[in-house]
Amino acid sequence: MTDRPRIFDDIAGVAGGAISALTGLRDEAEAVMRARLDDLIQRMDLVKREEFEAVQELAANARAGEEAAQAHVTRLEARLAALEARVAALEAGDSDAVPPEGL
Repeated sequence: MTDRPRIFDDIAGVAGGAISALTGLRDEAEAVMRARLDDLIQRMDLVKREEFEAVQELAANARAGEEAAQAHVTRLEARLAALEARVAALEAGDSDAVPPEGL
C-alpha cells in the first residue's frame, strides 16, 4: 500500500511539462512586447534617459561657458570705454588725463 498509483506520476509529469511550457511562453511574450515597445519608441522619436541626461549636461556646460564669456565681454567693454574716455580727454588737450596703469 505504499506504492502510489502511476496516474499521480503521470499527472505530475504533465503538470511539470505544462509549467515549463508556460514559462517559455511567458519569456517569448516578454521578448515580443519588448521588441514592439522598442519599435514604437523608435517611430515616436523618443530618446532614452541616458541620452537625454547627456544632452542636458552638454546644455548646462554650454550655458555656463556662455555666461562666463558674456562676463568677460562685459569686463572688456568696460575697459575699452575707460580707455576711449582717456584718449578723448587727451585729444581734447586735457593734460591731467593719464593713461591707466598696466596698459
